[in-house]
Amino acid sequence: MSHPVLAGVDGSEPSLAAAEWAAREAALRGVALRLVHATPPLPGDTVPHQAAETLRRVGERIVQGAIAHLGARHPALPVHGSHSGAAPAETLLSAAHAAGLLVVGARGSGGFDGLAVGSVALRVAAAADRPVVVVPGPRPGGFGDGARPAGAVPQVVVGLDAYRPVDEVVDFAFVAARTRGAILRVVQAWAFPAESVSPRTLFVTEEDRATWEDQEVLRLSDALRTWQEKYPEVTVRADVVLLHPAQALVNMSRRAGADLLVVGRGGGEGRLGPVAHAVLHHTGRPVAVVPHAA
Repeated sequence: MSHPVLAGVDGSEPSLAAAEWAAREAALRGVALRLVHATPPLPGDTVPHQAAETLRRVGERIVQGAIAHLGARHPALPVHGSHSGAAPAETLLSAAHAAGLLVVGARGSGGFDGLAVGSVALRVAAAADRPVVVVPGPRPGGFGDGARPAGAVPQVVVGLDAYRPVDEVVDFAFVAARTRGAILRVVQAWAFPAESVSPRTLFVTEEDRATWEDQEVLRLSDALRTWQEKYPEVTVRADVVLLHPAQALVNMSRRAGADLLVVGRGGGEGRLGPVAHAVLHHTGRPVAVVPHAA
């Protein structure tokens, strides 16, 4: 974990919440925090020099203000920053090559009320070659957000397909739990097998359901054995849930007041899979989207 944590800032409340989350993560990792602000080019072929210069100065003030704020809150943390005149998503994707983790707010200064995740967050989560953490903005008065009670043990939630476990995702989750001294909740969502549905079968017996569920539990236990041996200091709680994967993860992350929910990208190069897309829009918790080769 020698590479810095990178965070995008644009002066908005969600981006400052993301920068604060990134600062705590950098402190946990023992690395520096780098802040980046980007001002997209103004439209038109000819942009007045004064307008471009004003935007540059505003961007630099935003970065310096964030550095001063975070430096006061985390005096032992090295915090650096820079401003770019390129588009935000492209700036962050380029800067992420030299980072260990990219952190963005779910929304920036654009968008509209009720928008859960903005275009920049979606773009970088889908295309970055590093794990991306999308941090939701504050939700005053929000109901059922699963905030962790003071003094409670931190928890990390990860989704795992025991039939096709993804090393990069599970390893990231174990390291995140170890770094935080957190309980790792591993969620395996399952569905009734195809043979349970036929024109002659109108319902599933409790005995059949229990048998299939036991099989899922055993498969998950087998899939986790290698990582539990690799990270014996991490306390693991395995949950097998008869639900759609996204719903199972959203439910668990809220119930546990998860500090972090970890999912694989799952949609191929440059795309988010349906599970990652759904949890980003509905969990209300910080979500780590981990790219992987499969």
